[in-house]
Amino acid sequence: MDAAEALTLLMSHEGRVDPYPTYERLRAYGPVVQAGPVFYVVTGHAEADGILRDPGFGVLDDALRDQFLPGWRESPAVASISRSMLRTNPPDHSRMRRLASGAFTPRRIGAMRDVVEAQAGDLVDAMVARAAAGEPVDFMSEFAYPLPVGVICALLGVPAEDRPLFRRWAGDLTGVLEPEITADELAVADRGATELRDYFGELIAARRRTPADDLTTALVQVHDTDGDRLSGDELLANLVVLLVAGFETTTNLLGNGLVVLLDHPREADALRDHPDFAPAYVDELLRFDSPVQLTTRVSGVATRYGDLDLPAGSWALLLLGAANRDPRRYPEPERFDPWRPQVHPLSFGAGPHYCLGAGLARLEAQVAFPLLLRRLPGLALAGQPRHRTRLTLRGYDTLPVTIDTQAAAPHRGTPAGAAEHTP
Repeated sequence: MDAAEALTLLMSHEGRVDPYPTYERLRAYGPVVQAGPVFYVVTGHAEADGILRDPGFGVLDDALRDQFLPGWRESPAVASISRSMLRTNPPDHSRMRRLASGAFTPRRIGAMRDVVEAQAGDLVDAMVARAAAGEPVDFMSEFAYPLPVGVICALLGVPAEDRPLFRRWAGDLTGVLEPEITADELAVADRGATELRDYFGELIAARRRTPADDLTTALVQVHDTDGDRLSGDELLANLVVLLVAGFETTTNLLGNGLVVLLDHPREADALRDHPDFAPAYVDELLRFDSPVQLTTRVSGVATRYGDLDLPAGSWALLLLGAANRDPRRYPEPERFDPWRPQVHPLSFGAGPHYCLGAGLARLEAQVAFPLLLRRLPGLALAGQPRHRTRLTLRGYDTLPVTIDTQAAAPHRGTPAGAAEHTP
């Protein structure tokens, strides 16, 4: 199997559900492999990290979209993503990112811990109540989705009663992030984008009438004061992306991470007893089974990575999930090891496009996993979880679990003395 055949396998149903064997096939050709005239696939950690930080590389801009995706402006999904900070280059990217970054400072995220703990505790209570009938509980719909969507919606000022709407809409829209998409899949993504844009259009109008202490109001006021700082299209696109990115990655992190922990009972027991180990655990979970598996960059200048010269205009497919398992960076990368030193996963990217909400996602996972293990000591998989057939955003569609309701612990704070332990 050559590199092009391996890449075809990666895009197949089998490859999307479990991409890791295919990553190793690609890695055999080197950390950077040419798969087309100006198309390169990157599996190396150092190379992917370098490209993400290299100012000579950028995301797909309007000129290239016009060349490779004629008619893209007619697609609500592509247009929404393209007008956001996710798919723009400096100076537009820097301008838009600055406007939202104040809501995601380390101080503000740290101040949200009590809120996250309270929401997570309430969700565990609800899971225990639902399990009382003796049936399995879907962890994805009962915990992994409502926790992060509740947090990001609170930041944006989305009413609690509207939050159940977003899982399907976002799931439809994010199909446009896949490296390959059919016309039917694009139509589904367009439907999700239209519904999200319509919703936020109404929320923007509501915040103009009645301002609130939330990020939506802050961005609306920036636009209304100075449209050059944030245009109307940018306002709408960034609200959609902030919502979707604010829970999709974390939802996948929670589902992927729980399966790993249940498959590694010794490590799960250590985290249950010592919740202050959580930051190291979360970083290793991000490395081991990344919720974001890939991204792309385009070179603006000729450069060299690995043993290859990349001409200007080259496309680089950065396989973040493969880079996180590069044996040159992490010995025995296929082994889950929360005590592994110096773990710096690329799951949230690197460089100017490093995920704005990475700190918030980490906080939610650091709170959730010790809480779940402590309060639900009998938590176990109930049959085979079902993966979504997505490659870019890797996660579970359903994750049924059983709960020993007799063993479930009451909702309370972190055990005394936990902070005395260090990993």
